[in-house]
Amino acid sequence: MNSHPYLRAFLAGVFVPTLVLPVLLVVFIIVRLVLKEPVPIERGIVFPMALVPVVWALWNMLWLRSNVRTRLSLGFHGALLPLLLLPAGAVLATSLGILQLGGSGVTWFQTFFVPYVAIAPVFLAVLAGYYLVWKHVVGFVNRTLGIA
Repeated sequence: MNSHPYLRAFLAGVFVPTLVLPVLLVVFIIVRLVLKEPVPIERGIVFPMALVPVVWALWNMLWLRSNVRTRLSLGFHGALLPLLLLPAGAVLATSLGILQLGGSGVTWFQTFFVPYVAIAPVFLAVLAGYYLVWKHVVGFVNRTLGIA
């Protein structure tokens, strides 16, 4: 099965976020409608739901293309993705008025203040999570589709 490896890499990359994002949407809908939180969550969820699966798919295609030269493990390659997504998401959220950067932390939706000290360990946990998901789940799908 050597035909269309990039198409298979795209499908393998899009697999995980396509399964996870609807679950997150359900959680956000419950928070907004059932728990009556006055946070305009829909302003911050629509764009990432459209963009993140494509970014994951393109990132997997990039791994397939560059793996011959770099020999980077899939898990490490996947753990690099938040280093691109975080700044891009922060710029987008700031320009849309969802996020405000302050001297000691960030404010989400003009409601929730999160100090930078709390963001650092969460970001490290996200890096570890991305590493594990890319190594095990995306790697499994890549092997199943015959591209790993």
